[in-house]
Amino acid sequence: MPTEYFEARERALLGQRYETLYAAPSDSAARGVTVSALRTTPGTFAAKADMALEPSPFCKAAFVVREETFKPGRHPYHHAGVFYSQEPSAASAAPLLGVKPGMRVLDLCAAPGGKSSQLAAALQGQGLLVSNEYVAARADILKSNLERMGVPNAVILNEAPARIAEALPEFFDRVLVDAPCSGEGMFRKEAVAVTQHSEALVKQCAELGAQILDCAAAVLAPGGQLVYSTCTFAPEEDEGQVAAFLQRHPEFTLADALGNVDYTFGSEGEANRTGGLPLDVTKVRRVWPCQGGEGHFMARLVKAGTPRVLPAPGEYSPEEQLWLEAAAQAGKKAGKGKGKPAKGFDKADARSARREASRSCHEAVQGRNTRTRDAGAGEATPAQSLAAWQEFAARYFPALAQRPAVVHGGGVLLPLPFPQTTLHVLRAGVFVGSVQKGRFVPEHHLFTAFGAQCTNREELTLTDPRTVEYLSGREIEARAAADGWCCVTVDGWPLGGGKVSGGRVKNHYPKALRLL
Repeated sequence: MPTEYFEARERALLGQRYETLYAAPSDSAARGVTVSALRTTPGTFAAKADMALEPSPFCKAAFVVREETFKPGRHPYHHAGVFYSQEPSAASAAPLLGVKPGMRVLDLCAAPGGKSSQLAAALQGQGLLVSNEYVAARADILKSNLERMGVPNAVILNEAPARIAEALPEFFDRVLVDAPCSGEGMFRKEAVAVTQHSEALVKQCAELGAQILDCAAAVLAPGGQLVYSTCTFAPEEDEGQVAAFLQRHPEFTLADALGNVDYTFGSEGEANRTGGLPLDVTKVRRVWPCQGGEGHFMARLVKAGTPRVLPAPGEYSPEEQLWLEAAAQAGKKAGKGKGKPAKGFDKADARSARREASRSCHEAVQGRNTRTRDAGAGEATPAQSLAAWQEFAARYFPALAQRPAVVHGGGVLLPLPFPQTTLHVLRAGVFVGSVQKGRFVPEHHLFTAFGAQCTNREELTLTDPRTVEYLSGREIEARAAADGWCCVTVDGWPLGGGKVSGGRVKNHYPKALRLL
């Protein structure tokens, strides 16, 4: 049941339309899956899936799933990064950005990663996706989800938006702000949303959203586009928020929210929700419960100026080439001076010292991996680690053998063209593995990101009982893969890695991801 404050406000704003707009088509929130273009097309997915699917009106890559017994987190296609499970209307915002391969894209409030996975799919492995989450625990979930989805070109940050704005002014071609909000659209889906709701919460979220939008404006390049979205109905967080932003930022104009897509959904905005400020509400978009969603608001804003010319496919700009070279140099320094604190910070302030050490430049470019440092870091020199990787890649991933690679913390990374900053980076690029006990051991993300290119594969199917055995962490019979490392796939989509010997595939699927 909605709160008294919410219902009184909405009845005052909507009048007789209240009962109609808040009449949901079903008693429970709909479930959906959004198919990743990094893996397949919606049509191919629908043909192979073992569940009943209905096309979603909110996104061409999404489907509605009505089956009560459907458990998306246990489905092999979920483990293979083929789909992301999200409420259908939650998939509506990301496509509105009109992301194209080669762009620099920021998802400023990204956890748990559904919208970031859509943006990554639109980039098709080209350009740069920066996915940020302020809350550390949620940032770890974001990292795990993007690795599962096989995203090869993501930088994952755990940062305050203001620090990103300071470090990367006018850097991004596209920015998505799926703002923290009062969650009025989640009343049916999450009971806690009702118990936490209040007028004070709405005001607090509106103020936070305004601050985040100002940061988004600062990082957006001239000619760039910004999509702002919420899952609430509150005027202060929706039409009123956008109208106030335009008052503060005359360099922005409001564009048709649906201008980058060839379909429609939801309804236009509401003129009595702008707080008395001017706003063309026909250009913003709302999703009401009666329309099959849980409540969403979206607006698209364009910054004045000429958009950046994108590099040709497969190429880097001179600036980006310099960033890659900086990553390589930072990796060499990390190998030589491992364990030494960065110079220049105040040792008297222990908290500041820890923060500065964790945000040193080389980690900001390349990311960190505690598991690798603990499991063999230091037993091989950077040159030995690179040589081991190149030998491994030449055999199993020849398409990757000539890509720039750097060494950090005992591990090998395929870095991204990203400037050195003091931002807290959880991962930048693909950590491919490390030398352990004298041998190169590949990492899970290598297989999820590039498994389709692996020369040695054990190919399973959705109905093959070995699929569940593999996802449960057990050894499986090898029927196709030769001895050595292999990628285990389901219907051609990568699940993870294994090592074949004596007709068996030794399981290397991460324990934290296994079916119980």
